[in-house]
Amino acid sequence: MPPKKMGRPVSPNSKHTMFRVRLDDVSLAKLEECAKELHTTMSDIVRRGIDRIHDDLNKK
Repeated sequence: MPPKKMGRPVSPNSKHTMFRVRLDDVSLAKLEECAKELHTTMSDIVRRGIDRIHDDLNKK
């Protein structure tokens, strides 16, 4: 068997888990609007929202 090829090193913050969510049309439109306004991805907006909620919970 040939030796395993070397690839790029794995980042400590790699995003390898996929999470699917169902959204209504209004929520999707809001998410798309936020991503467009902030020049980022919808995934990044969701991550920011998770961080914000988590921070708010830890303040209590």
